[in-house]
Amino acid sequence: MSNLLHGWELVIGLEIHCQLNTNSKLFSASSTTFGAEPNTQASLIDLAMPGVLPVLNAEVVNKAIRFGLGINAEIGQASVFARKNYFYPDLPKGYQISQLDHPIVGKGYLDIRLEDGTEKRIGITRAHLEEDAGKSLHEDFSGMTGIDLNRAGTPLLEIVSEPDMRSAAEAVAYVRSIHSLVRWLGISDGNMAEGSFRCDCNVSVRQVGGELGTRCELKNINSFRFIERAILVEAERQIDLIESGGVVKQQTRLYDANKNETRSMRSKEEANDYRYFPDPDLLTVVVSDAQIERIRSELPELPAARKARFIQDFALTDYDASTLTSTRELADYFEAALAVTGVSSAKITANWVMGELLAALKIQEKDVAESPVSPVQLGGLVARIVDNTISGKIAKQVFAEMMTGSGDSADQIIDAQGLKQETDSGAIEQIIREVMAANSEMVAEYRAGKEKAFNGLVGQVMKASKGKANPAQVNALMKGMLG
Repeated sequence: MSNLLHGWELVIGLEIHCQLNTNSKLFSASSTTFGAEPNTQASLIDLAMPGVLPVLNAEVVNKAIRFGLGINAEIGQASVFARKNYFYPDLPKGYQISQLDHPIVGKGYLDIRLEDGTEKRIGITRAHLEEDAGKSLHEDFSGMTGIDLNRAGTPLLEIVSEPDMRSAAEAVAYVRSIHSLVRWLGISDGNMAEGSFRCDCNVSVRQVGGELGTRCELKNINSFRFIERAILVEAERQIDLIESGGVVKQQTRLYDANKNETRSMRSKEEANDYRYFPDPDLLTVVVSDAQIERIRSELPELPAARKARFIQDFALTDYDASTLTSTRELADYFEAALAVTGVSSAKITANWVMGELLAALKIQEKDVAESPVSPVQLGGLVARIVDNTISGKIAKQVFAEMMTGSGDSADQIIDAQGLKQETDSGAIEQIIREVMAANSEMVAEYRAGKEKAFNGLVGQVMKASKGKANPAQVNALMKGMLG
């Protein structure tokens, strides 16, 4: 499928701002808990009051290294913090402590999966540590703006991609992959609604294979859907401007989701506009080989490796393995359920996890970690399908009972409600005889060559048995008795 938009090629690079889930801030002991009363979690250090000194949170460094290893990146073993100077109402220091020339994470990459099933490698230029700013509040202040500095100093990892994406869909796939990875690695909750994970989109257009166009940056987008919409509407704006004889100016722009448009915020700054210089209060961060190897040894099995193992060990399709490894919680759930059913039941277990379970959780607006049905419960249910204790139809009834949060096992529900499948041939034959006697016209139609009549008879048998008759046995016995 072509990525061209009205004959133009999009060039997209992304800067993702990911809050790291430490208990305290980057350079102070202030709490990072979300939702506290405004301005109750900003210390004198966060405000850069005279005489105070920042102290680096060591756990932030470990989490950054963890991410770097997750994207096959170079780890900066001597990284430097710098002051990035600019004015903004919610930046209390008048500068932001960040990294420029020597970031903690250097070049790496991430392979993303596109909608058509193909994979594409996206280069990652760097990932550097910096402190977050505060937050401007524009609601309920009678035309004024309130400033909440609770967020000031919260540790951020800014992940800067290469301009390797050529469509809004590719950009969303990349952001989703990064979002999944930081949660998989346990370094961020990735809560976009709370601002823990947000994205700046650098967008330009060009003639296919031509010189790079002038880029505009779309700031602070915190929704996958809005990222796609913002990129498309900005690309359309640039194309219309160029085709009407205008010139795209390098700008920072805001996306208005209500109007589905972008608007100019300010002219785009370059690095020299920020007057970066090494922070005189902070030493060079030195990372040893031993520290890197220790963190590497603590990494969980990464999504790509786990997906490959699911395909190799469990004979799952590429699609199934991709879906099941979309989050670490889902992959863990599947393997825990499979431990009950056995590897030979991998496909049916996968189908129940991806089908019934995820559909039911979506209705209840819960994620896998909040599932009322434990993996052991689901595994027990699948085991009863596999050994023919219950049919697939009855299994859905048992599953619905489990979703109420009763905590009962499949066996307990089956016994309590008398749902065990009827496999006694004699009993099934008796039901078939009664159904045939009561539906003589349907029997005649089948014997006259109307195959649909057979399905009707089977349905009557299943109804008469209240769904408990083994469907395979019903089919086989019915054909024999009809002659």
